[in-house]
Amino acid sequence: MKLIRHGANGDERPGLVDAGGTLRDLSGLVRDIAGPALSRESLDRLRRLDPENLPALPADTRLGPCVGGTRHVVAVGLNYKDHAAEAGMAIPSEPILFGKAPSCLCGANDPLILPKGSAKTDWEIELAMVIGARASYVHANEALDYVAGLCIMNDVSEREWQLERGGTWSKGKGCPTFGPLGPWLVTLDEVPDLKALGMRLDLNGERMQTGSTATMIFDLAQIVAYVSHFTMLEPGDVITTGTPPGVGMGRKPQRFLKSGDELVLAIDGLGEQRQTVIAFDDWTAKVAAGEPTN
Repeated sequence: MKLIRHGANGDERPGLVDAGGTLRDLSGLVRDIAGPALSRESLDRLRRLDPENLPALPADTRLGPCVGGTRHVVAVGLNYKDHAAEAGMAIPSEPILFGKAPSCLCGANDPLILPKGSAKTDWEIELAMVIGARASYVHANEALDYVAGLCIMNDVSEREWQLERGGTWSKGKGCPTFGPLGPWLVTLDEVPDLKALGMRLDLNGERMQTGSTATMIFDLAQIVAYVSHFTMLEPGDVITTGTPPGVGMGRKPQRFLKSGDELVLAIDGLGEQRQTVIAFDDWTAKVAAGEPTN
């Protein structure tokens, strides 16, 4: 099952994608793709629906972040062997964790805004998990029972702020639009082999990242169990699980995003994201002029 949140920014409504790819509205059945709607019981009820009985939505409907009510966005760094090699860093013995501000989350195809003063904004395609039930001190052999589904995240990162300004990585990770999430949330029963998902990111039509979850250091169950020993996870929380090689920071010479760039991201079975990069000042000028911003 593929779940969506559709509509204007900040006023998204729940929906799903039927087998034929038509977007359907769920507003009359659940309040949001958030909280209780992510429980196993709720998901089972939604699976039993006949999508043909749900209102169809226009194909060009804006899709917001595929989950609402997120309180924590936990990210895992250096979780792919080939990316660690690219970065010239040792394989970690335990997952490296950092936080992204929930306010960074946006729709999969929303504009990516370069923050004021940014010089080194970078891309990172990642597989993200959405938590469906409260998780605290869970074991790896039961950890996936707490996961409502998977989606794509672009873990956008300002490298100068992340690595050259002291303190923690988080200051380069949480700017508005630094967490495109979706386009949809795919329940685990519809995801192919979790340990062999292909991942791709193109910049202006040029392939930058090609990877697979096969090179993950810590798998999804290990990550959920590990994180749950340091914080209580709640329904709607997001864990994003690291990126394969090919980020701009790792290229020779390094390459970073500029206004007008176009990104396309895809993971097997999880759909595709498309983002246009826009400078902060250009974005604010569009807003002031009342121009469309999605």
